[in-house]
Amino acid sequence: MKIELLKNLGFSDKSAAIYMALLKLGPSSVRTLATYCELNRGTTYDALKWLQEQKVVSFYHKDTKQHFVAVNPEALHTIVLQKEQALQRFDKELTRCIPELQALYHSGGEQPIARYYSHEEIPRILEDVLMTCEQLEDYTYRMYSVSGIREYLYDGFPTFSDVRISKNIRVKVIAIGKGGELRGLDERKWFDATYETPTSILMYGGKTAYISLNAKKEPVGVVIENKGVYETQKVIFDRLWQTL
Repeated sequence: MKIELLKNLGFSDKSAAIYMALLKLGPSSVRTLATYCELNRGTTYDALKWLQEQKVVSFYHKDTKQHFVAVNPEALHTIVLQKEQALQRFDKELTRCIPELQALYHSGGEQPIARYYSHEEIPRILEDVLMTCEQLEDYTYRMYSVSGIREYLYDGFPTFSDVRISKNIRVKVIAIGKGGELRGLDERKWFDATYETPTSILMYGGKTAYISLNAKKEPVGVVIENKGVYETQKVIFDRLWQTL
């Protein structure tokens, strides 16, 4: 539970493990931390560097060796504050960009094509993501992965991530809420929020897929094929990605 909390603040699995080890062990050398967390020294150094940048870990020298120590955990609130400030700046930037985004949206030319997908047809959306990325040779798509629907999304296509990786298709994920994991050829950032009606959004090759739960707690989806809608969602995603 504590590891998941730290990951929601932007910690990786390794940096979270090292931070928790420092809390438990007290001042420790790199060798001690690497051994305790079963990591190599290079990885341990990189994680400690990131933790120092977040100002939750400091160090001192003892007998010519560096010893690292966790600062008071109250410092974690600073990370939350920084994220809040970053989101506020993003919101102001977004407000200034709305006219440009609206112009982009209306310049799309073609009328949006929307297709509805029932619970049984959700795998077809996932298949379309892979097929479209391959056809357009655009091997990266974007996704908002929302807690509350994440566990149902791949029921009909449990090997999706394996197939995606085999096709060398990458994904950038903003995970909203707790949970989610890295599988390969993916980047993930966390955004702590809760929604009563969770909806995951996938952006790929001029298409935008919205997948939510119906009254029976089954995933259903709508795919909008329109360049303007896609570009608008993509611009918003990329701006938010930079702030997290």
